[in-house]
Amino acid sequence: MRNILIIGAGRSATILIDYLLDKSESEDLHITIGDLSAELAERKTKGHARARAIAFDIFNEAQRREEISRANVVISMLPAHLHFEVAKDCIAYKKHMVTASYISPAMQELDAQVKEAGLVFMNEIGLDPGVDHMSAMKVLDEIRDKGGKILLFESFCGGLVAPESDNNLWNYKFTWNPRNVVLAGQGGAAKFIQEGTYKYIPYNKLFRRTEFMEVEGYGRFEGYANRDSLKYRSVYGLDDALTLYRGTLRRVGYSRSWNMFIQLGMTDDTYIMENSETMSYREFTNSFLPYHPTDSVELKLRHNLKIDQDDIQWDKLVELDLFNPNKIIGLRNATPAQILEKILSDKWTLNAHDKDMIVMYHKFGYELNGSKHQVDSTMVCIGQDQTYTAMAKTVGLPVAIAALQILNGNITTPGVQLPINREVYTPILKELEEFGIIFNEKHVPYMGYNPYNVAG
Repeated sequence: MRNILIIGAGRSATILIDYLLDKSESEDLHITIGDLSAELAERKTKGHARARAIAFDIFNEAQRREEISRANVVISMLPAHLHFEVAKDCIAYKKHMVTASYISPAMQELDAQVKEAGLVFMNEIGLDPGVDHMSAMKVLDEIRDKGGKILLFESFCGGLVAPESDNNLWNYKFTWNPRNVVLAGQGGAAKFIQEGTYKYIPYNKLFRRTEFMEVEGYGRFEGYANRDSLKYRSVYGLDDALTLYRGTLRRVGYSRSWNMFIQLGMTDDTYIMENSETMSYREFTNSFLPYHPTDSVELKLRHNLKIDQDDIQWDKLVELDLFNPNKIIGLRNATPAQILEKILSDKWTLNAHDKDMIVMYHKFGYELNGSKHQVDSTMVCIGQDQTYTAMAKTVGLPVAIAALQILNGNITTPGVQLPINREVYTPILKELEEFGIIFNEKHVPYMGYNPYNVAG
């Protein structure tokens, strides 16, 4: 019997675990699921005879090493900064490792040791990063195979609410870590290359510089730039491309509205607010506005943000209860960003039967035989409910499939890597299609970089 250790049984692991349990008989697998919460881990086993649930503490060195030594493949669904200790033990006990997280500098430094041990450490094999890498490299390789020269590559992904569950003015609900949504775009200017010119967008301008695009059957979306679009330039083989832009998708209007929070200072995570535990939502809002002896909080905010009374931006703020004097924050020693996350979670958490939606969009521009061409590739995946989300599906399935491919000897290239090689992306993308994760590729007239009217 072959053993797979899964560390972390949170929301993104649900469908991952189900996939491996479904395969456990035919593939002769035994699945150990470890989580700080033994109860959560036990629930995820669903009483399956080939599964074992354990309370797992990543900082318990003896337990960590014992469990890793028993496994053939280790899947870490922990936060990214916790992978390193797992990785070192995997090297010591010569075990393959799979994560959905970005490759950290510390993880990359292990590459030589991983290669020497003949191990596969597959990273960035979730949704974004993950499915984006694989689907992009498939088309890029196809273009190169026929002699095409890549001129342009744009890539967008968004975790959104499905149309049938879209019932707030923001057209948005949390489908992944709310904290990451609140802090999106911070930590430096977004940078990309546009028609051969390097471009930079500071955080305070990020949500006012958006692209627009249509996805057939789902309408119009906007995209704002990711922090560093250039980090994959060499990885994708796009050093000579004139345009390289990666971004995040939202429904049109979201970014303009989110910018209000940035201008007020509500997304700041660098200082603690006094008396945050007893502060009301209204007091929180007022704390960012100038003092006035007679003007109301509402009037001051309208004046500060230059919002007209009939502007939908105003309705969006009211919908969030930002002016409610009776709702209490209830968080001790909280930063503005933490408080904003709490306020938004009140309104933007998926209900039990809500469905989420993943939308991915790639645009490829290339030159072949003296003429310019364009391929647009789109993927839309809609979840079932609050538990079986499209996010859990698109993150968990690639991780599970990759682990099984490694275990079966179909992925053999050793080293710390991401899924950009054909031996990795070809079988995984093919199997993902069986689960409805399908990319529709369309040849359209070459448009170049056009942020105002991007075809889909």
